[in-house]
Amino acid sequence: MADEIIVSKTDLKGRITYTNDVFCRVAEMSASEVLGKPHNIIRHPDMPRAIFKLLWDTLQQGKELFAYVKNMSATGKYYWVIAHVTPSFDRSNNIIGYHSNRRYPNLEGIQNILPLYNELLKTEAGCSNPKEGLEKSFGLLENRISASGKNYEEFIWEMVSEDA
Repeated sequence: MADEIIVSKTDLKGRITYTNDVFCRVAEMSASEVLGKPHNIIRHPDMPRAIFKLLWDTLQQGKELFAYVKNMSATGKYYWVIAHVTPSFDRSNNIIGYHSNRRYPNLEGIQNILPLYNELLKTEAGCSNPKEGLEKSFGLLENRISASGKNYEEFIWEMVSEDA
C-alpha cells in the first residue's frame, strides 16, 4: 500500500469525476458512493482550513500544489497523504477541473508538519466565527512562509525533507 498512488479528478466545483481503485479502497467507499460528491467527503476535521484555502487559491491561478493532508475514510479511520494537485486544462488553456495524485508520506514528514497544522487549527478554533478563523489562520500561514524567506514549495519541502 505504501507504494500505491491514490488518484482522483474533480470538476471545477470540487465534485469527484474519477477515482482509481486505490482511492476507493483507502476511503472505504465504492466508486458509486463517491462519484459526483464533493471531494471534501474525505476531509478529516483535524485539517486546517487555511491549507485548503491555499490549495484553492493556487489551483485557481493555474498552478500546482503539494500539501500534506490528513483524510478520513467512511468508517472514521484516518490516513495521511502528500497530495500533488494540478489544474486540468482544455485545448484553449481554460481550467476544466483538477487532478490529484497522492501517496503515503513518511512518518518524519508528518511529525514535522503537525506543529504547524496544530497551530493553524488552534488559531481557527480561537476565533468567534469560521470566517475570522480562516482569515487569521491563513495570515499565520502566510507569515510563517514569508518569515522563512522561501516560497511555499521550498517551505513545505524543507519541513518534510525526507519526502523531497
